[in-house]
Amino acid sequence: MPKPLHVAVIVENVALGVDTRLRKQVDDLIEAGVQLSVITMRDDDNARYRDVPGLTVFEYPAPKQPSGPVGYVGEYLQSFAWASWYLTKLRLRGRIDVLQICQPPDIYFPLAWVLRWAGTRILVDQRDLMPELLGSRYDEPPKLMLKAMHWLERRTQRVAHHSLTVNSYLKNRMVEAGAKPDAISLVYNGPVLARTALAVPEPSLHGEHRYLVAWAGKMGRQDRVDLTIDVAQHVIRELGREDVGFVLLGDGECVEELQQSVRDRGLERWITFPGWIPEKDLFSYLATADLGIDCSLQVEVSPVKVMEYMAQGLPVVCFDLQESKLLADGAGVFTPAGDIPALAAKVVELLDDPTTRKQLGDTGRQLITDKLSWERQTPIYLKAIGWEPSVVATAAAEPGADA
Repeated sequence: MPKPLHVAVIVENVALGVDTRLRKQVDDLIEAGVQLSVITMRDDDNARYRDVPGLTVFEYPAPKQPSGPVGYVGEYLQSFAWASWYLTKLRLRGRIDVLQICQPPDIYFPLAWVLRWAGTRILVDQRDLMPELLGSRYDEPPKLMLKAMHWLERRTQRVAHHSLTVNSYLKNRMVEAGAKPDAISLVYNGPVLARTALAVPEPSLHGEHRYLVAWAGKMGRQDRVDLTIDVAQHVIRELGREDVGFVLLGDGECVEELQQSVRDRGLERWITFPGWIPEKDLFSYLATADLGIDCSLQVEVSPVKVMEYMAQGLPVVCFDLQESKLLADGAGVFTPAGDIPALAAKVVELLDDPTTRKQLGDTGRQLITDKLSWERQTPIYLKAIGWEPSVVATAAAEPGADA
């Protein structure tokens, strides 16, 4: 009997157990009968995957949270060394049919070239752009570092047989970096309908407030959760709406300073931080809330949180950015980027208009069902991997071949 397709995955930015996109991909690959190996940093959330049949998790010590550009260099060197070690072990045991690189960072192309020459199909799954990510985290990012990141980006695209991305902005950047347009697939990072459908509203989550506005995700500097706090303060203090509560769901590098900011402003009564909670509880919060908010200023990002809001029929309020607007067209309201008073006014306006909220929410839920849900992405993803339902084992791409 032919052996099943062997797929190896490298993920660095977050651990397997925390990476919502990779978790969905892993579920698809396991369901398809693929032999799967994942190289990831150690994390308690990986525990659910350590004993899954058909899946081997290779964990390395999580690098320290970097405090600046030099810290990132150290983190990436450590991650590259561990990936080299584990890929070598895997290759000595047998063939690797497909190597999936979860990007960022763009550092694994030397390993990919070695495997490609040995007959492995290289798939790049692009989530964020490193130059833009650096620019969103630092007021004046080092110019030399920006040039280096663009150079790394080009190296990564040139080694790939095929690439995945989540929106047209990122696809265009891939083409600029050397990818062929017909070797790129759009795979949206939408929620799994089978799981979002299980959400149960819990009225007690409103606490003492008549209305509840939700924010959900990782709290990095680029996510601009601080602007969500600014919006909340404007709603409560400037517009006098003390009947509105805000729940910030998730954690990350900025959570402690965000909590301190809330305390300094005396807003603890209105803004709460439940932390990183199980998906079931997250969806319960979203099913209970009246609005979902996003204050990101990243024009290149298709926010996962926005799709999670839409899946629960939750209207969206966010800044008028290209990909956010394309994603939630007809399911939300948009204001000029960075305009806190305008966004706060839209929050209050929508809370006082249940008819419009329902219309926006219904549209959002339909968009998820028809186009953006993960169930709609699975066939595209498996095709990019090289898996076919009628074939138990798929031959690896020939060296130098394009997808």
